[in-house]
Amino acid sequence: MPKTRAKILIVDDDADILTAARVVLRQQYESVETESNPQRLTTLLQQNRYDVILLDMNYAVGRLSGHEGLFWLNQILAKNPHQQVIMITAYGDIQLAVDAMKQGAADFVVKPWENEKLEATVQSAYRRAVDKKENSSPKTSASSRSRETEIIGISPAFKQVIATVDKVTGTDANVLLLGENGTGKELIASLIHQRSQRKDEAFVKVDAGALPATLFESELFGYKKGAFTDAREDRIGRMEGANRGTLFLDEIGNIPVSLQVKLLAALQNREVTPLGSNRSIPVDVRLICATNLDLQQAVRSGQFREDLLYRLNTIVITLPPLRDRTEDIPMLVDHFIKIYTGQYHKEEKSISQDAIRYLQKYTWPGNIRELQHAVERAVILSDETTLQKRDFMLSSTTLVAGNTEAFNLDEIERKTIQAAIQKYNGNLSKVAKELGVGRTTLYRKMEKYGLDK
Repeated sequence: MPKTRAKILIVDDDADILTAARVVLRQQYESVETESNPQRLTTLLQQNRYDVILLDMNYAVGRLSGHEGLFWLNQILAKNPHQQVIMITAYGDIQLAVDAMKQGAADFVVKPWENEKLEATVQSAYRRAVDKKENSSPKTSASSRSRETEIIGISPAFKQVIATVDKVTGTDANVLLLGENGTGKELIASLIHQRSQRKDEAFVKVDAGALPATLFESELFGYKKGAFTDAREDRIGRMEGANRGTLFLDEIGNIPVSLQVKLLAALQNREVTPLGSNRSIPVDVRLICATNLDLQQAVRSGQFREDLLYRLNTIVITLPPLRDRTEDIPMLVDHFIKIYTGQYHKEEKSISQDAIRYLQKYTWPGNIRELQHAVERAVILSDETTLQKRDFMLSSTTLVAGNTEAFNLDEIERKTIQAAIQKYNGNLSKVAKELGVGRTTLYRKMEKYGLDK
């Protein structure tokens, strides 16, 4: 796949961090610049326009711990309020990261990071940057557009979801989002927060599926300096970081039973106790959880606590798979075409009705995420202004009207990788080990087949 024509800037005083981030991001983006001295930011911003800036929060010569990063964040946003800035923090200081997001940062990453987490964070910020450019162009009638416009759908199944969202946003009720991978659970969680009375406070996401059990308590509840070997600084947990805002626990079904009781206690008592501390801290969070698992079955099998489920599922919203909302496919395709023609600097494209009918016959096991990747590939590879059926490489085994089994090696490999990703709920380290390949090889094959975790 060709590299994205984007300019990324990384500002950090650690040469190793700059090198590591540049190596990872240069695989995807054409221009990745690094700078060790934040004092040069003013000059760099005068000479260049960056799509995404990664900005360290701490420097060798600075004001107070973490505050120099906030200072430079505000300097950047003063020049360009729509600039996408991702904060980098060494010790996972969630409170400073939350402060940065309140002041306009797009997101944050904690070093050392997982490469796929860094890639996903930068990609998300880049897509927002593309949206901002589209919104500021003369072709756009509205002066601005919120993330809510990504909520696309006219099908009865999807309208029912939005109707339920509208009913719960005015309350502080806990919400449990159910649905297959790729159906947009995180997007709906964000929408609920945006429409709630807590919209001006933090929206903090915790990916429970990617969080090792050994780090769960420290990540969620925080810790005091010296609580364990690597606890070099006090760190507040994500639950405290979401205080007065919304805490989104994704893949909630993957939390081990031994830790579920601690989460339940924190929710019941509305307080957390950091590791290494004997003092409880009150918290006020609106909880939204998501999973693709059958939690009722997990309760019956002893893998999920029934009392925790009752605490989480005050309101249950089930997101329909794409195969049950095929009326929405034309709108979604049009949305993704606009995104990727802009991202890859392609001429304006449309799609034929024959191609639309073809896409509506496909069962979309990867749901909207799979459709998005299919459109992205078609936009990149097609030389025509109108996308045709032949531009979409879909498996004949998952076409509603097709019953012919495919036995080619590429298709078998694609299905095997996809099955492993589903088995381990997107944990690519476990997927690579299961398949007996290196992670780099796995990434390459996922890209080849348009798979996403």
